Amino acid sequence: MRYLSDILNGLAFTELQGSADMEISAIVFDSRKVVPQSLFVAVRGTQSDGHDYIEQAIKQGAVAIVCGDLPAHVAGEVDFFMVANTAVALGILAANFYDNPSAKLKLVGVTGTNGKTTIATLLYKLFRDLGYKCGLLSTVENQINGEVVDATHTTPDPVELNMLLEEMVAKGCDYCFMEVSSHAIVQHRIEGLNFTGGIFSNLTHDHLDYHKTFDSYLKAKKTFFDGLPKNAFALTNIDDKNGMVMLQNTPAHKKTYGLKNMADYKAKIMENQFSGLLLNIDNEEVWFKLVGTFNAYNLVAVYATAMLLEQDKAKVLISLSKLTGARGRFEYVIAPNGVIGIVDYAHSPDAVQNILSTVHDVRKGKEKVITVLGCGGDRDKTKRPIMAKVACEWSDKVIFTSDNPRSEDPAQIIKDMESGVDPAFKRHTISIVDRREAIKTACILAQPGDIVVVAGKGHEKYQEIKGVKNHFDDIEELLAIFKLME
Repeated sequence: MRYLSDILNGLAFTELQGSADMEISAIVFDSRKVVPQSLFVAVRGTQSDGHDYIEQAIKQGAVAIVCGDLPAHVAGEVDFFMVANTAVALGILAANFYDNPSAKLKLVGVTGTNGKTTIATLLYKLFRDLGYKCGLLSTVENQINGEVVDATHTTPDPVELNMLLEEMVAKGCDYCFMEVSSHAIVQHRIEGLNFTGGIFSNLTHDHLDYHKTFDSYLKAKKTFFDGLPKNAFALTNIDDKNGMVMLQNTPAHKKTYGLKNMADYKAKIMENQFSGLLLNIDNEEVWFKLVGTFNAYNLVAVYATAMLLEQDKAKVLISLSKLTGARGRFEYVIAPNGVIGIVDYAHSPDAVQNILSTVHDVRKGKEKVITVLGCGGDRDKTKRPIMAKVACEWSDKVIFTSDNPRSEDPAQIIKDMESGVDPAFKRHTISIVDRREAIKTACILAQPGDIVVVAGKGHEKYQEIKGVKNHFDDIEELLAIFKLME
């Protein structure tokens, strides 16, 4: 229980009706989760408006309401606090309710289109290896010093987020590394958090179903850096054309990393093989277990962050050289006959090109590349033909299939993808709606030494069809097929 006056600290009100002199048992924005003595925050979401559920929240025991507009009729005694933006208020209220846990550890946010999960995961693994207690908030999973907590969104809602941070503080965590999605920024899910630093990976075509324009998507990412405090650091990829845009208005300390341009932290690729990367990083040659140019960027971003967090250079490089990446990110298995299977979460045109260009760079000879590719339903449709085009340009054969069709017809999604295929490439493509059959077909077509790339779902262990999540794991499918090939 916390006093409402403490929870409301820092909020600007447009109107007040009642007193803040009471104890609050919980802060909720979903009326179904209201318990006696709750503070209910009426948030206008993408699917529903919390103002429509104020009366229901009161009936279930809410004693105070934070809202944008007063309801016409209210039964029972309850206090109202009006604010300009309830989504912003929720973040501040949640932070206050949990006693501002982000200020009690060092919180580092990672944003960008690609690389967020790998960078956050590597930082988490690195700092644990260096002897610190850490938390991780990522697309793949949330962790509190080795204890796994399932992730439902790239960035949790403000209440869940602060609850997790409070638990990290209670368990003695020194650091937390988290992905910061563009949706979370726009929806104010990170409001009220105190960041020690922010990292920008890159920006490419994605989430335009939500943001509508690339400019809006860019501005969402930039907002994160604009909001960093002046004692934080803002680390950006100087090789990305939008990298320096992120730093334009940030009050934080500006730092850069890259492979091509002059940067505060720079690396050079010396060798790039399936077994790993040899990098000259900050004038030290180090062998890493990760593969590909995109991972070289991820590694130098992690190294730069460790330096900005005042860690020992030699210890950081030694530890980093031992680490593997996040599950479902360029994760590969080898069949008994030598066929290489690679699973990756690539679900944007740039991510698909990154994976396939990496395969092209590290293959030894004329091994064929067979790519299995799908696109998610109820998501940005404009990227479907572009992803298909990229896959065809970088593969010897492409099999179009289902990803998570959600409410859409998977056959129509595949038709959208096929529309981007140049006529010259059509004879090198096959369309198989059933993802399991598509993966199996790719493996059957592969000769010893060939490379089968299964893109789109990565770490996910389900396939969502018509609102139902059916168990499906690309790595499991590859392993099962490879076992039959023994």
